[in-house]
Amino acid sequence: MMAKRLNSGDFLWLALVLLLALGIAFLLPVTPQDYWWYLRIGRETLASGGVPRVDTLSYTQAGQAVDYQSWGAAVLFWLLYRAGGLTLTVLVRGVLIALAYGLVWATARRAGAARLGAGLVLLAAVLTSSNNWSVRPQLFAYPLFALAIWILYAWQQGQKKPLAWLPLISLVWVNLHGSYVMLILLVGAALVFGKGERRSLGLAFAGVVVATLANPRLFGGWTYVFNSLTASSSQQFSAEWQPPINTGWQMNIFFLWLIGFPLLAALSPRRLTALEWTWFLGFGTLALLGERYVIWFVLILVVLTSLLLADWERSRLAEMAPGLPALNLALAAIFLIFPLAFLPGVRQAWWKQAPPVTENTPVQATAWLAAHPGLPGPLWSEIGFSSYLEFALPSRPVWIDTRFEVFPVSQWQDYRDLTYATWDWQALLDKTGARMLMVSVQNQPQLLVALRHANTWCEQYQDDVAVIFMRAPCGGG
Repeated sequence: MMAKRLNSGDFLWLALVLLLALGIAFLLPVTPQDYWWYLRIGRETLASGGVPRVDTLSYTQAGQAVDYQSWGAAVLFWLLYRAGGLTLTVLVRGVLIALAYGLVWATARRAGAARLGAGLVLLAAVLTSSNNWSVRPQLFAYPLFALAIWILYAWQQGQKKPLAWLPLISLVWVNLHGSYVMLILLVGAALVFGKGERRSLGLAFAGVVVATLANPRLFGGWTYVFNSLTASSSQQFSAEWQPPINTGWQMNIFFLWLIGFPLLAALSPRRLTALEWTWFLGFGTLALLGERYVIWFVLILVVLTSLLLADWERSRLAEMAPGLPALNLALAAIFLIFPLAFLPGVRQAWWKQAPPVTENTPVQATAWLAAHPGLPGPLWSEIGFSSYLEFALPSRPVWIDTRFEVFPVSQWQDYRDLTYATWDWQALLDKTGARMLMVSVQNQPQLLVALRHANTWCEQYQDDVAVIFMRAPCGGG
């Protein structure tokens, strides 16, 4: 049995934190980078009855073999978008976030964490990792990871039945995102360093590993992970593969938390187990190696930090009585329902200055381009724009997009140099063969200035997000 039962007072405190988490999740704009092209893949997967095997999104890699490990997430995103547009999509993002953070909080409480400490630590986690809440396939994996942590703590308390869920989690996860290896690391560490009955966990671990083969490419799921981890393009040009930098308030909280944790562990009456230290050191190392791993580490930190604070809180503060259960649950429901007012399509009805639903997404420019099909191609565009174009205007294949592993290093080098308008930018543009450009006002200001001072390109369209140029001499569509 877990050490502590949850009550209505616990859920009220959790709902207070999730009030903020859901508000952030509903207000964050949908960024284009790794969202729109997944809709395209999901749509094509359902239409053809199979996951695409060759590239159809770009004209530079057309016909080349590609691997869409996250095909399941792509299908889910497309079904959500078709059923309820961005409103339903953002609602589901909030639900997934609430499930993930709620599960790690529940794990901490049932393992012995005190109410106030667990709530404050969860609040810190929400603030620290909310920059990892983009609408991407990883979203579906966060609650699966949190559920696995809950199961492993239950196993250490003598509960064997929940272990049967681990292979099922693996089966689902492997078809949603390549981060399914996190489950193997989590369970593998528990098998070696945990204190539960190992035979049952060993069988569950074997099931987890075998379940990774239950994907359209069998061993191809492992090939995808290996290629992703070793792809030079990702390592060199994708910010999320780079070590995190202590810039911005969210990273300030993260590094302060990371530095303070060993001191907290040394001073706390509660001692971390060998498994907890292994999780801390293992996932902490990953977080320092790549920004994309920070959120997994933070979810573990919620449990560990809450447990370290528990004895201090109980020695200084009396555990508050649960109060009136019906009132607590009613207030918790209000706290969880209130953020719905911030959903896209809802907030615009009462908030005149409501934040935009999308960010850096060329909706109007793409509509203009679709209305001028006679304009000559090929088209060169900013990578986030490419993602949206691949979904909204598939008749215009792109030069490059956000699939870092698909395009060679040389192509990414050219893209970077063009974005910053280096001395040879015109020669680089000539090499692309592009006759039309869609440039980002936000992300490519240097290139925008260079193009406006050049006599080889003519501006055809402009809005606050995108500018479209044609190679001179210019004509109408």
